[in-house]
Amino acid sequence: MQSVLISGAGIAGAALAHLLCRRGFAPTVVERAPGLRAGGQAIDVRGVALDVLDRIGVLGQAREVRTRVRGMSVLDADGTEIDRSTEYALSSGRLDGDDIEVLREDLVRLLYERTREDVAYVFGDSVGALTEDADGVVVEFAHAPARRFDLVVGADGLHSAVRRLAFGPEEHFTRHLGSYLSVFGAANFLGLEDWQVWMRDGDAGFGIMPVRDNRELRVAFGFESAPLERGTDLKALVVERLAGLRWEGDRLAKAALEAPDFYCDAMAQIHLDRWSRGRAVLIGDAGHCPSPLSGQGTSLALVGAYVLADALAAAAGDHAAAFAAYESRMRPFVTVNQALATENPGGPASEESVARAKNAIALDG
Repeated sequence: MQSVLISGAGIAGAALAHLLCRRGFAPTVVERAPGLRAGGQAIDVRGVALDVLDRIGVLGQAREVRTRVRGMSVLDADGTEIDRSTEYALSSGRLDGDDIEVLREDLVRLLYERTREDVAYVFGDSVGALTEDADGVVVEFAHAPARRFDLVVGADGLHSAVRRLAFGPEEHFTRHLGSYLSVFGAANFLGLEDWQVWMRDGDAGFGIMPVRDNRELRVAFGFESAPLERGTDLKALVVERLAGLRWEGDRLAKAALEAPDFYCDAMAQIHLDRWSRGRAVLIGDAGHCPSPLSGQGTSLALVGAYVLADALAAAAGDHAAAFAAYESRMRPFVTVNQALATENPGGPASEESVARAKNAIALDG
């Protein structure tokens, strides 16, 4: 039984852990956070990724906790409605389709609960060093004693530690897309009921949606910017930018300042010539982040986990052959989905492009 260390207990990591268990592997998941990460934006699961959730056994539950929305309003900078739709939402696409939108924390929880009895999870620790030899990889951790694994998987996001250790500095693989995105929760001070509002003011804008039976809001605030210096206080910057908005700026700034789940990062993509090196391999955002602008990060994570698990099972212990098969199958799918983020700068990709990209791979191909 091959042992596999998975760095990251997010969607890609938890999905892969479950799929590997079913195929006879022994996965361990290490997560830097002290527990499952709360907060985060509503995420889309589209096309073939729905089949992955179905095969994992959580699609029904995911549909039960999906976000509910009747439509959206588009506002000008003063808060005056200039457009509305009851057929389409900017966060999720058409409202009458089979695709679903769920809160990230809800999907992570479903995947974790599906795996927790069979998978060893180690929270509050992280990978510090990798030393590979002919028999495996010795992994040094920030806190726990070093351990040997047959394989190591980086499912640890845009700022992947496994990628840095196995491939080199992050800046070698990052393509900045010219903006930053902040996401945070707040009380529903706008009184929204299953209705989104979207607004743009100059080079900044936001989408606000009610969640948790309209008790809470999720605010996604974006602003154009060149890459900021490492160490920039992003929270202070976001609060300042929000306070400068003409409509609801003060209340949004206060909510961001007080939010315990505040998040902000660059809109960027990851591009590597290869996603594996030796016994280490990358999945999800760690290997090929498309950025939230694509709307397909979650789908790429789920499909990538499935394809990698299948490739490892079929290779009968030959990890080099498995990684090559994984890359061969996934790269065309990644390429077409990453392109969604840059097709229409400042706006969403066309429905036709999304429809083509979300089904551009067959699970059993």
